[in-house]
Amino acid sequence: MKRIVRKSLLIVSSAVLLITVYFIAGMLIYTNNQYNDINDKYMEDAVRMLKNITPSEVFTDKDAAAEWASQLTEITNDKIPYRITLILRNGQVIFDNGADIFDMENHLDRIEFQEAVTRGLGISRRQSATLGYYYLYCAVAIEDSEHRFTGVLRISNEIPNFFSRLLSSALPFLIGGFLIILCACAGLYYFSRRLSISVETELENQLQKKTTELNAKAEEAASESLHREVILNSMLEGIITLDSSLNIMLANPSLCNLFGISDERKARGMPLIEFSHSAELEEAARLVLSTKMPQELTVKRFHQGKRQYFQVFAAPLNAPALNENFGVVMAIKDISKLVKLEMVRKDFVANVSHELRTPIQVIQGFSENILDSDMDNVEDLRRYIEIIKKNAHSMQNLTDDLLTLASLEDESAARPSFETANLASLIGEAVDLVSLSAMKKNINIEVSCPPDMSMPLYKAVFSQALVNLMDNSIKYSGKNSSVNVNVFMEQGNVIIEVKDRGIGIPAEHISRIFERFYRVDRARSRDAGGTGLGLSIVRHIALLHGGTVEAESHAGEGSCFRIKLPREDLNPHK
Repeated sequence: MKRIVRKSLLIVSSAVLLITVYFIAGMLIYTNNQYNDINDKYMEDAVRMLKNITPSEVFTDKDAAAEWASQLTEITNDKIPYRITLILRNGQVIFDNGADIFDMENHLDRIEFQEAVTRGLGISRRQSATLGYYYLYCAVAIEDSEHRFTGVLRISNEIPNFFSRLLSSALPFLIGGFLIILCACAGLYYFSRRLSISVETELENQLQKKTTELNAKAEEAASESLHREVILNSMLEGIITLDSSLNIMLANPSLCNLFGISDERKARGMPLIEFSHSAELEEAARLVLSTKMPQELTVKRFHQGKRQYFQVFAAPLNAPALNENFGVVMAIKDISKLVKLEMVRKDFVANVSHELRTPIQVIQGFSENILDSDMDNVEDLRRYIEIIKKNAHSMQNLTDDLLTLASLEDESAARPSFETANLASLIGEAVDLVSLSAMKKNINIEVSCPPDMSMPLYKAVFSQALVNLMDNSIKYSGKNSSVNVNVFMEQGNVIIEVKDRGIGIPAEHISRIFERFYRVDRARSRDAGGTGLGLSIVRHIALLHGGTVEAESHAGEGSCFRIKLPREDLNPHK
């Protein structure tokens, strides 16, 4: 019976012991799992929070990495609770706040690194090869704005093995401290949980505060960027920035319009020579790069048959933080009109000087002849005086035409008001003014104009245009010929046509006959008393009335000049 009781007791004791051992082992395993899960969750939450403030630039920019490390120190009040490591995608460690990175080996084979690369997040426990302690590692992959993998952020913390801690206590007290262990495990779980929540809440608050500050700075930077963009886009001068290879980094709309580019985004990355088609502009940029000195110069280019001139100010584009010059900035202004005006001015001075030289020399020469001649020879004196008078008259005509032309070109000059004029009457008055010249060559002037056609005009000014055209036709027509003046409507325009059967104008001169002082035959024009300004005056009078003038002619067959005036809204001041 004892044996049975003993055996039963042994069985029960064994069963109780086994149950107790099983229960204790189960509790230990459960507690160990909970311990590991809490630490895993805590580390995972922490690394995800750190990821939110870790820009992808920390893997490519040392300055960005330093600023990021400074932000971590500021957030945690200079007490970073983790060992934090930054690992490039090739496994090279570029930052570690707990060890010297130069003593660290490549981490490409680390479990947490491989899992972060493949799954985005990796966790492992092992003894650190660098520090020698047992660590819990948690790593997360970092991507740039285009979702390209740039590196791995890893945090770790020293966590002793649960069973190692348990076995370090006295084994005899394990059974007796079973309930205490359970309470301790429960308390540990509760404490760890509360601690995790507390740290998580504090870290989250700090991260939220820093995120708010970063967002404010980002908005401020975006505002400043927008402000600069508005300024660049509103500038009339062209602005361009180039990298060290003379590829375009930025070009404002004014510059793109200047070089015929419809969208400034198309210009980015384009080589300067391809953008501008100007070897001189590229040479100027290279000069700034080589000398590192600002340059101010004028360059020209020929593009699509057109000559353009640009005033360029170029300066090095410096990077003070890097203490180096990495590009060029240029301000470019189109001065083609100014250059053209200067050329016109020089041509004008040269032409006026040339036109005045001959009559002045003639007047001077014949005046000297009069002084040196026999005063009793009346016939010679009369001939000399007639020549002087003729050249003085030519000078007077030239002066009058120059004053007329200057008045027409001056937009601020006072003018009489538009008044409605009957074209037939106005043409008749112009015919009367040139009738004497026509009678000398027996030239008949025929007029075809509707008698009731009227329109608002500057009468005196427009009459001069008609006289100039008729006088021009009479001068270059042979004797016993005719000049036709026709007025008619065509496509909403009033056409005033003066046609002759004179010597005509060769085709190569047609495009230039309305220029100042341009003559097809200088000697013949001067002998006929022309100043070379008559047709230029006609052109300006037509423009003053909102119209145009054109010529059609063939050498030896006569010429036809047409003034085209819009029928409605002729007054340019309306």
